[in-house]
Amino acid sequence: MVAGMPLTYPIAEQTLDNGLRVVVSSDRAVPIVAVNLWYDVGSRHEPPGLTGFAHLFEHLMFQGSRNVASGQHFSLLETAGASLNASTFFDRTNYFESLPGGGLDLALWLEADRMGYLLDAVNQENLDNQRDVVKEEKRQSYDNRPYGDSYERLVKLAFPEGHPYAHMTIGSMADLDAASLEDVHAFFRKYYGPNNAVLTIVGDVSEEDAFDAAKRYFGHLPAITTPPPAPDGTIGPMTDVQRDDVESDVPSDLITMMFRLPVDGTPELDAAGLALDILAAGQSGRLNRRLVRDEQIAQSVSGGALPLIGGVSFGTLTGIASDGIELQKVEDALLEEIEKLAADGVTSEELATVQAQAERDWLEQLATCAGRADEISHHALLFGDANRINTRIDQVQAVTVEQVQAAAQKWIRASGRVQVTYRRSESGEQE
Repeated sequence: MVAGMPLTYPIAEQTLDNGLRVVVSSDRAVPIVAVNLWYDVGSRHEPPGLTGFAHLFEHLMFQGSRNVASGQHFSLLETAGASLNASTFFDRTNYFESLPGGGLDLALWLEADRMGYLLDAVNQENLDNQRDVVKEEKRQSYDNRPYGDSYERLVKLAFPEGHPYAHMTIGSMADLDAASLEDVHAFFRKYYGPNNAVLTIVGDVSEEDAFDAAKRYFGHLPAITTPPPAPDGTIGPMTDVQRDDVESDVPSDLITMMFRLPVDGTPELDAAGLALDILAAGQSGRLNRRLVRDEQIAQSVSGGALPLIGGVSFGTLTGIASDGIELQKVEDALLEEIEKLAADGVTSEELATVQAQAERDWLEQLATCAGRADEISHHALLFGDANRINTRIDQVQAVTVEQVQAAAQKWIRASGRVQVTYRRSESGEQE
C-alpha cells in the first residue's frame, strides 16, 4: 500500500432497537451481495460439561426453523445461486452466504427465521440426528485422519484444565451424549439473539435499502438477556516444555510445537505473528530455506499465529521429516532457529518481506464481497470497530524489528513450548 493512501472501503453502521448491530458496505462493482452474521459465542464460552455446543448449533442451524423445513435453507439459497456455509471457532460462530443481489431478501429472511425461531425445529429426533453427525465428523476429521488430533493434544498441554481454550470446538463426545434437549435449548436462548450478534451486508445494495431490509426481517425479534461474559483466559508465556509423543499409522514423522502468544489486538501479538512468519512463511522463510532446501531434512515446514481475544493467543511451527531422517534432527533444527531469532533478531529486509506478504493477503481477503463481509463482522464483533478493516494493515506495517525480537524473546522460546510428535508405527512403515 502506498504511504498516504489508506484503505477507504465505505462503512455504515446502525444498531436496531433490539440490539442487533448492522454494518453495510455498499459496492456496486458487481451484482453480488454477501450476508454475514457473527454470533458472540464460541467454544471459549462453553462451561465444563457443555463443550461442543456452539459447534453443534452450526449443524442444527441448517436443519430447519419455524418457517423453513429441514434442508430447505441450503436448497432455497442454492436455487438462488448462493454459496453458503458456517464455521465455529474459539471466539465466535458465523453464518454466511454470497449470492446475486436479487437474493438479499431471501438470505435475510432465512437468517432471521433461524435466529428467532430455530428452537421450533430442535426436537429430540433432530438433536439425536445431528449429535450423530458431529460424532461422525469427529471420527473423520480428528480420530481417523493422520495427525487429525494434533491440536486437541496441543491445547490440552498448552492450557490448564478448565481454561477457555483448553478444548477444541468439536467438544467432548461424552458431553454431547449427556446433553438433554433442555440443555441445548437453554444454550441457544442464552447466546443466539440479536443483541449478541453482528449482521454485515456487503455488495450491490444501497446503504438505505440494506438497513431497511435488516429492520424488516430482524427488527421484530426480541432481545435476549445479556449473556454472561466468557471466562477470562489471561495467561502468560509457557515457562516449561510439555510433550506428547504418538506412535501411529501416519505417512511421515511430524512434529508440531505450540507457543502461547499475546492477546489479539495488541502490537505485541502482531510482532509475535511476524516473527513466526519470518521463520515459517513461504519459500523465503528461514525454516524452509534451511530444513527443506539446504539440508533437505524436512519435506515441508509451516507455522504462524492464531489470534484470539480471550486473554491469550497461540502460534505453531510444524515440520514433516523427509524419508529416512530421524525426527529428532528436525526438532533440533527447529529449536536452533527459534533461539537464533530470539538472540540475534531479524533484519529489516526479512520484516519488510513478511509485512508485504501480510498486506497482499489482507488486500486479497477484502477484494471480494464475501471476504470483506467476514472481516467487517469479525472486527465489529470482537473489537467493536468495523472500520478496522481499513486500518488493520497499517498496524502490521508499524511493527519494528525491535518489537519482533522482543516478542520472540518473551513468547517464542525453546524453553517455553508444548509439542506433539507423530512417529510411524511398524504397520505404517513403507515396504
